[in-house]
Amino acid sequence: MNAIIRPFVATDKDACLALFDSNVPRYFDASERGDFSKFLDRPDGDYFVVEQATEICGCGGFVKEDRGQARFTWGMVDNARHGSGLGRLLAEYRLRAIKASGRFQEAELFTTPKIAPFFAKFGFDIVDIEKDGFAPDMDKVQMILRFASDDSKAS
Repeated sequence: MNAIIRPFVATDKDACLALFDSNVPRYFDASERGDFSKFLDRPDGDYFVVEQATEICGCGGFVKEDRGQARFTWGMVDNARHGSGLGRLLAEYRLRAIKASGRFQEAELFTTPKIAPFFAKFGFDIVDIEKDGFAPDMDKVQMILRFASDDSKAS
């Protein structure tokens, strides 16, 4: 696969917006683009990009939430590369970083019903579904992965 994951820098913004655009309308609603663009101007928490052959082909991160859990933020892979293993690579990277920090007992994310089965493979459980939570006809699925007490300290 020969992909690397590195911290996001401001000059990655246009490439990340192109990733977003490649996933509209199937995985994101076009109305969310402005929120993502603002997020990229000042990302909360840790945010990363996936590069393959010097091309940014994925992005995602995590932030500490009010209840103390880690929440995945704005994760995506170029639509043309779905099924290539890059999404798994990015999810595993974020989970390792969360666990290595030793600061979290659980990870949380919000996704759509189309993507929820992907995250279930990592042990995330659905805890809530909000009808039209992202946009009309795009439900918001809340998922949580609770770490075993020794998992949160693992690297």
